[in-house]
Amino acid sequence: MPRLPRRAAGPTFVAAGLLHFVAPKTYESIMPDYLPAHRELVYASGVAEAAGGAGLLSSNPTVRKWAAYWLVATLVAVFPANLHMALNPDRYRQIPKPALWGRLPLQLLFIRWVLAAAKRAD
Repeated sequence: MPRLPRRAAGPTFVAAGLLHFVAPKTYESIMPDYLPAHRELVYASGVAEAAGGAGLLSSNPTVRKWAAYWLVATLVAVFPANLHMALNPDRYRQIPKPALWGRLPLQLLFIRWVLAAAKRAD
């Protein structure tokens, strides 16, 4: 993976995490109904993304490695929200159905991205 995308992972996840606090209702709207405490989970996932992104910015390879593992766990944890959207397209009419399903394999690409970012040479 080229150097720039690896270096962009940290800031991207910090920004994505902060968006959970700027627009929490957007994230709450994609939460599966069976999960409790939607606002709290949105904030927790925002903290997790921002913290993982900050860890990827570290010059310490061990910190980057653990930050990547943290982000992989976070991406796996938020996967049910993406699946919920794909299975309930009537609730997300503003997003085309193929895009809802297309988001699912993107999680694997994000996982690959954060793992590559952790291995970057400084």
